[in-house]
Amino acid sequence: MRIEITAYTADGLALGEKLRELLEQEGETACFHPGKGPEGMKARDFAAEYFPKSDALVFIGAAGIAVRSIAPFVASKLSDPAVLALDDQGKFVISLLSGHVGGANDLTNRIAGLIGAVPVVTTATDGHGVFAIDSWAAKQGFFIMNPEKIKAVSGQLLDGKPVRFASPFPVLESLPKGFVRADENPDVVVDVRRPETDCLWIVPPFLTLGVGCRKNTPEEAIEAAFQKLLAKKGFSEKAFQQVCSIDLKAEEPGLLAFCKAHNLPFVTYSAQELEALEGEFTPSAFVSHVTGVDNVCERSAAKGSGGRVIVPKQAGNGVTMAVAR
Repeated sequence: MRIEITAYTADGLALGEKLRELLEQEGETACFHPGKGPEGMKARDFAAEYFPKSDALVFIGAAGIAVRSIAPFVASKLSDPAVLALDDQGKFVISLLSGHVGGANDLTNRIAGLIGAVPVVTTATDGHGVFAIDSWAAKQGFFIMNPEKIKAVSGQLLDGKPVRFASPFPVLESLPKGFVRADENPDVVVDVRRPETDCLWIVPPFLTLGVGCRKNTPEEAIEAAFQKLLAKKGFSEKAFQQVCSIDLKAEEPGLLAFCKAHNLPFVTYSAQELEALEGEFTPSAFVSHVTGVDNVCERSAAKGSGGRVIVPKQAGNGVTMAVAR
């Protein structure tokens, strides 16, 4: 977690430096930016600089300064960083923004523990000891596709009404208080595929995309094949954690551009590694002649995922794709 800290009084400067050291001892990346002195950064400039590119901002000073400084940049609970305010005596730590998805509530409690302060967390679910579905999803690295549905789910829990939960994956060892398993009409679905009902949809990145393509296949052709696959199978593009192929494609420009556009790591394997995989794969004499292995997309997907192929080879316009879980 990248944490940026600023302070504006003599006591605040001392606390800021102390907090930076404590957070670094906890394994975090923390930087302190004094807001006082000839090189000091004004609060609004601090917010403008670090709000878009940091995981958390910590203001040591009046909470109002923090609120006014970040106001022009607040956009969404799914993208905003955590924002905290501390008084310069270190008595209180206040979670101001992105308590759940951004992790401000957890960071507030952690910092309070480090400096012996009182944590101030005002989100209703935390105040009532209710399971926060958005905080849980963020901690798992899952993606909330329709955040407007979070309020309804939290409201049901706060009202003491059961929340119907469905997932084909064992994402919870046991259901939290207030949740019940449901095969029909769920309120929350955790799945790589779009649910049939209007509910809160959370996507786990459990899939690996295996790709084969002709030399110099343009990014646009690979993207078109991917969008066709998503539409046909109902997958969210957020469900993919990586793209895999044979090492012959390690420098393929269109494939590299595709991975960059989707912010997905690209992993390649040798023909020998792919050929050594056990299982049934769709063979191609042509592919075997060119690459030294009878199938690239299915084998690379299976190799990368460590699991099994759930969508076999889909071919068209010089691109082959397969999906493994």
